[in-house]
Amino acid sequence: MCQLRKNVFVCVLFFLSTISYSQSIDSVFVKDANALLKTQSQEYASIDEVLKLYKKDSLQLQYLIDVYQKNTYLEGESYALNAMGEYCRNTSQYEKAIEFHEAALAKAEAADNKLLQVRALNMLGVVYRRIDDIRKALDYHQEALALAESIPNKDTAVKKSIAVSLNSMGNIFLVLEQYDLAVQRFTKSMEIEKSVGNKLGLAINYHNIGYAKEATGDLEGALEDYKESLHYNNEINSDLGRVICNNTIGRIYIKQKKYQEAIDIISSTLEQAKGLRDKFHLSGVYTNLGWAHLELKNYPKAKKYLNEGLEISKEYNLKSSIAESYGRLATLAEQEGNYKKAFDYQKTSYELNEEITNEKNFKYVNDLIVKYDTKKFNTQIKNLEKENATVKQTLKRNKSIWITSSVVFAFLAIMIYILYRQRLLNNEKKILTLEQDMLRSQMNPHFVFNSLNSIKQYIISNEQKNAVHYLNKFAKLIRKILDASRVKVVSLSDELETMDLYMSIENIRFSNEINFEVLVDEDINLDQIKIPSLVLQPFLENALWHGLSSKKGEKNIKLSVTKTKDDFVTISITDNGIGREAAAQIAQNKIVKRKSIGISLTKNRLANFVKDFKNSFTVQFMDLKDQFENPSGTEVVLNIPLR
Repeated sequence: MCQLRKNVFVCVLFFLSTISYSQSIDSVFVKDANALLKTQSQEYASIDEVLKLYKKDSLQLQYLIDVYQKNTYLEGESYALNAMGEYCRNTSQYEKAIEFHEAALAKAEAADNKLLQVRALNMLGVVYRRIDDIRKALDYHQEALALAESIPNKDTAVKKSIAVSLNSMGNIFLVLEQYDLAVQRFTKSMEIEKSVGNKLGLAINYHNIGYAKEATGDLEGALEDYKESLHYNNEINSDLGRVICNNTIGRIYIKQKKYQEAIDIISSTLEQAKGLRDKFHLSGVYTNLGWAHLELKNYPKAKKYLNEGLEISKEYNLKSSIAESYGRLATLAEQEGNYKKAFDYQKTSYELNEEITNEKNFKYVNDLIVKYDTKKFNTQIKNLEKENATVKQTLKRNKSIWITSSVVFAFLAIMIYILYRQRLLNNEKKILTLEQDMLRSQMNPHFVFNSLNSIKQYIISNEQKNAVHYLNKFAKLIRKILDASRVKVVSLSDELETMDLYMSIENIRFSNEINFEVLVDEDINLDQIKIPSLVLQPFLENALWHGLSSKKGEKNIKLSVTKTKDDFVTISITDNGIGREAAAQIAQNKIVKRKSIGISLTKNRLANFVKDFKNSFTVQFMDLKDQFENPSGTEVVLNIPLR
């Protein structure tokens, strides 16, 4: 019955299309088509300028194919066939799309038009990537890239084709899970798209880079790139781009466990996705909606959306989408207690993924990449050999000048290298000196002696539990300090743990009068934030020995970690001590004056840490006052950039 309805629908659609055919072929279009036929232009840019307005109308494209075939205008026919192939791909008619692109390639080869060949090869690669045929996709993109690079005069159209090929190669590296290499290709493609002002290309590349970051677990970075892609899609008013971006942004929210936000943003784009002719993206929207509801344990809605996504994926043979849908349905079945169905779904998903990304495919892809790089390298060698022959002829005529120039150049190169090495050595020496000074400041004999002496008092007082407790803490602290001396940076989580140990040991000497409190904002991931090791200790030491050592009564130190700006983490250390002015006066009156280098050393280490960052660090010391303007403590605010 469903097949009968489908056949009736197709017949009616064909009948209506036939009736409206003559109406669609308006006089302006016919005039443009005939004008191009008269000039018989062979340049892609000239053909595209005239016909790009008609690329989304299948009736007009068929008219162009018929007219140009009848009049043997190969370039125009190839362009129209390619455009018809894109139309079929965007309406999920993948087999027809392949037929049109292959026909376009044949016409371009007959016309010996390299750029039109590149276009057809790239479009074939895109269709085969869409249906998860990695081998054929790579074959076509490799051939397109090699052919495009062989074109001597690279105009905007050629550059765009190279960008498409590079982008496609990046997608292949994504399949290989070689994400760094994928990002390199996307970045190169993006540079070309920027140079030609192609916002669609920028939107695509930002989205692909976001996918690579998402795959490596950098969800925040991926979200930033997806939003940048959405920005460009909004600029060019692309409904397809908005659907893709909103769907992937929603997927990030799911992974961040923001399930309702995910449902809201994906649902907002569902109607747009339904309106697209290309059902590939609609299946992804349904699958992600099902996933979000699955995480919220809304099983009826999860099952509904997952099955709708699966049905569309099966209809258009979208293997990767089918595999994902079955994987989600397996999880759903397991949570509902239907383990047999869960096993069957998971098995089907696994088999499909194996078919897409089996070892033979990976080996084949790697072999082709090596073959392409080798061919390119051999071409470069041949070019170098030609240049070498020319250089030899020049050398024979200008031997003495060449020798003199070579000697001068070699001398300059050696001098530059020596200066460069000297600079590197000086920098390494400076870093090493800073780290050694840091270690000496943390492990000074005075601190070690006093700490052990304090623990000894517990032993003498027969307080064995306290002695063992603080001895363990002291041992952990020493080990932390020694471990920190081997690395340049540590996570903020490790740093706070070390500072807690340090304060526990120092607190013994204050008869455990110090109330030390650490406050961290809930949305901060301490493990992802990196800072120089032991960078907070000098500030805590100042608070203890300059702020609180001479104070009577309650003694408090509060360490807070907040994120007031996107690219900074703010660490503040507040004490309720006597204030900097009184502390300075006490230090001035002391007979034995000890020069403190901890703060200046820390600033130097921070300066070295952020030297390659976009932003620099800041350290602020603030004197706190009570309601009567009397000193009530000191606050140190440290702003450290994150990237």
